[in-house]
Amino acid sequence: MKEPVDAAEFLVSRAGEDSDFRDRLLANPKETIEEEFGVTLAEGHQIHVHEDTYTATHVVLPPRSKLSEAEREAAKTGATSLEFLRKTLYDPAPPLRPPAPQPARDRENAAASDALARSARESIRRGLDFLQSTIDENGAWHCIRFNTADPDIPRHYERPPFVSALCVLALESSDEARAREICAASRAYLVDTIEYPGLWRYYRHLPQDLDSAALCSLVTGAHPWIFLGRNVPPILSNRDEEGRFMTWVLAEDEPDIVSRFRIEADPVVNANIIAYLGDRPETERAQRWLASLLVGGRVEGSSKWYPDPVAIYYAISRAMMREPPALAGLRPILSERILGLRDETGEFGNILHAAQAVSALYNIGGLEGIDAKRQVDRFRNAQREDGSWPELLAFGDQSKKWGTVGQIGHGSEAVTSAFCIEALERLVAVLKG
Repeated sequence: MKEPVDAAEFLVSRAGEDSDFRDRLLANPKETIEEEFGVTLAEGHQIHVHEDTYTATHVVLPPRSKLSEAEREAAKTGATSLEFLRKTLYDPAPPLRPPAPQPARDRENAAASDALARSARESIRRGLDFLQSTIDENGAWHCIRFNTADPDIPRHYERPPFVSALCVLALESSDEARAREICAASRAYLVDTIEYPGLWRYYRHLPQDLDSAALCSLVTGAHPWIFLGRNVPPILSNRDEEGRFMTWVLAEDEPDIVSRFRIEADPVVNANIIAYLGDRPETERAQRWLASLLVGGRVEGSSKWYPDPVAIYYAISRAMMREPPALAGLRPILSERILGLRDETGEFGNILHAAQAVSALYNIGGLEGIDAKRQVDRFRNAQREDGSWPELLAFGDQSKKWGTVGQIGHGSEAVTSAFCIEALERLVAVLKG
């Protein structure tokens, strides 16, 4: 696929130089674009190309908001209201289930690589069966919002677009038919929740945010707004004086609920933006900032939303894999940092941490630094009979370090399972050589 830095700019330039192309673009814009770039754009979305003349000028109005004026006003006035927040959540969420009992390891009887790969493939398929049973009829993934300090505070289901995009990006590692079906349904859900010109928000009463926008854009790249880069200007305009991308997109008519607790320049948000926008002049300063955190050993504690360093390393590795040569010089130090997270037994913390560490090492070509067979055994042993892996904290502020709002965690069995499936797919690839 041809991937110009700015597809819309390329089309205008090409039409100015090639009269035949201009005629085809005006007559059959969608087909012409697909043929030119070798892509298949989203079905059900029309593209119109208009030609200004010396006697006719076109003004393009953005689409009307998906929310009514009353709903937008309710979001503003209810921004600090717990009752309004509850309208974005779904009750009840079930109690936390215990993890699967862990059998004693017998390293002498470890399976041969081929047999272990087959067992891992079966675990992947069982995990996909579980996920297919949890994705709702709209293609949305479930997450659970909970309090990390007080387990007696009620747990709530939530279905933000961000979570669906996060899990789809993990599940895209699998070529299983069920994985493709789940991803296709979730992409449709993300398209339904898109806001012009290609941004998303976590909750209705929160502003749009670049973490959601980056991940959702990576998943819905066939949507014309995303393919033509309609959301690139607002993303680029949301940088601080140091060139780092800020999390919240604070428009004038948006509620300012985040001002009391926000940390603007988040390393994961910046890594996700780099994964979407790529290695270009506008992302160079953000890349240098991430490099300084990594090389200087200042990753831990640098993020409000991702308190575990492995989640930050995972996001950086995804940017490296998707957009080389972005951050490419960091591969050795990133591998060293990830391997340094292991405890005295050689494990990467809980099973979610292990999944992110394995996938991050795969992304940067560093899996030779771990025992792949041992990791496959760990993932298989941690899987429950129903195919799931346990709910664990995936993101969220574990303290009130950043302000009055804190101690909120987000995670679910489905989220953990998506990452475990990704890790198993990576390990199977290694076992098969």
